[in-house]
Amino acid sequence: MNNTIISIEEKLRRLNRLQIIDSKIDEIRTLQGELPEEVQDLKDELAGLEKRVNNLKKEIDDSNTFIENNNTKIQESKTLIERYTTQMDSVKNNREYSALTKEIEMQNLEIELANKRIREAKKEIDSKASYLKESEGILDGRKNDLVEKEKELKIITAETAKQEETLIKDSETAAELVEDRLLVAYKRIRKTYRNGLAVVSVDRDSCGGCFGKIPPQRQLELKQRKKIILCEHCGRILVDRDIEEEAIV
Repeated sequence: MNNTIISIEEKLRRLNRLQIIDSKIDEIRTLQGELPEEVQDLKDELAGLEKRVNNLKKEIDDSNTFIENNNTKIQESKTLIERYTTQMDSVKNNREYSALTKEIEMQNLEIELANKRIREAKKEIDSKASYLKESEGILDGRKNDLVEKEKELKIITAETAKQEETLIKDSETAAELVEDRLLVAYKRIRKTYRNGLAVVSVDRDSCGGCFGKIPPQRQLELKQRKKIILCEHCGRILVDRDIEEEAIV
C-alpha cells in the first residue's frame, strides 16, 4: 500500500469505492443463492446413502453365505445320520447302539438349529432387502436432484464468472489503496453484517445501514469530510451522500 499522506476525504472516497465493488461481488454471489451449499449438501447425502446401500448389500451377501454354510451343515448331518443308521444294523451290543442313537439325536439337533438359523437369516434378508430397495430409490432421486442443481449452478456461474473475476481483481486493487488500519476495520465491519455493508451514506437523516437517526451536527461533520465518523448505532463507517453518488466503478 502507498503510505503517502492523503486527506480524510480521499480515504473516505477510497473506502466507498471498495465498498461499491465488494457490494457488486456480494450481489453476484447472492444471485447464486444457496445453490453451492445445496450442491455440497446433496453430495454429502449421496456419500452417506451410497455407504448405506453398500453396507446393506454386503450384509445381505453375508447372510446368504451364512445360509449356504448352514445348508452345508444340514447335508453333512443328514449324511452322518444315514451312516449311523446303517451302522446300527450291525451293532454288537447295547453300548454301541446307545452311542449311535445319541449321535443321530445330536445330528438331528444340529439340523434343527441350522434350520432355525436359516429362517432367522431369511427374515433378516427380507427386511434388509426392503430397506435396500427404499434406500436405492432415495439414492436415485438424490442423484437426479444433484444433476439438476449442478446444471443450474453451472448456468449461473457461467453467466457471472467473468464479471466476478474482474470485480475481485478490482476489489484487490482498491483495497491496496486503503490505509491498513481502515482496511482492517472495514473487513471486520463487513463480517459483522450479513449484507456486507461497512461503508454507508446518510439518507433522510438516517444511517444507510441500520436506519438509526444521525444528529444534524454529525451530518455537518460528514459534509466537512475532515474525520472518519462511525454510526453510533451500528458502528458502520459513514460518508456523505455526495461521495457515494460521485463514485464511479
